[in-house]
Amino acid sequence: MPLTVFFAADPADWDDYRPDLRAALAEAGIDAVLSDRCDDPAAVDYIIFSPGGTISDFTPFTRCKAVLNLWAGVERVVGNGTLTQPLARMVDPAMTASMVEYVTANVLRHHLGLDAYIGGTPGDWSGNVAKTPLARDRVVTILGMGELGQAAARALMPFGFRLRGWSRTPRLVPGVETFAGEAGLDRALAAADTAVVLLPQTPETENALDARRLALMAPGGVVINAGRGGSIDDDALLAALDRGQIGHATLDVFRVEPLPAEHPFWHHPRVTVTPHVAARTRPDSSARVIAENIRRGEAGLPFQHLVDRARGY
Repeated sequence: MPLTVFFAADPADWDDYRPDLRAALAEAGIDAVLSDRCDDPAAVDYIIFSPGGTISDFTPFTRCKAVLNLWAGVERVVGNGTLTQPLARMVDPAMTASMVEYVTANVLRHHLGLDAYIGGTPGDWSGNVAKTPLARDRVVTILGMGELGQAAARALMPFGFRLRGWSRTPRLVPGVETFAGEAGLDRALAAADTAVVLLPQTPETENALDARRLALMAPGGVVINAGRGGSIDDDALLAALDRGQIGHATLDVFRVEPLPAEHPFWHHPRVTVTPHVAARTRPDSSARVIAENIRRGEAGLPFQHLVDRARGY
């Protein structure tokens, strides 16, 4: 008897995901009926989900073996009291590669001061005398040393940056000076030239970069946020930018998305806004992650990338 797999993610994504999901399920040898409609919740074996999808009450899905999130972030669903089924977040190699490219490009962009030359004045050769430090003279701190943070660190290592990493619990990462806990966060940021923020959204990470911690960074330091918007105190960041304590902020994630047109970030000369493009979920690769988790579930193996409800990620 075929499995019933319910696509309960954003309906606008159905046409993009349907062919890749069907191909991935077939490739994994899974006999399944995949649909974006559900006439009998009690007959559903697996739910493919994303916030903004078609369900908010998971209670009727009594046979469901797992809820498989299409997003890496689960902060908008993990607190749902009706969700008692195992919840897996998306950890997609292609998503990781995309994040690594975004982080590496922007760390190097700010390290080399490329913004000063883009759109520069014709005939202005003054940048030729600028003294740009080598990477070995820069401290890059990565906040969040999960899969994405460690992958970003590995990509930056060959350039010679002095790498630091912070996580909530201690981690050993070769080539990275690691810190943990509240006191460790201060030490990780002290005199950092660049802070790359890849934190999940939890009560503990809310406003992790506040006015006091932004002031710990090297004068003129750079903030790159591709994790979650709530990790940075917006007002504190704007104030630090205005007084030059922070030289630039490149922001891909925000408390409200899409970022409202009237938000000061759009108009600040020291802020670069990108529209949450650092690590998009890609249908072809994420479909294989979903199919593998369903295969594991049917084989009696542990699901991959299960969410720790207590931690929230």
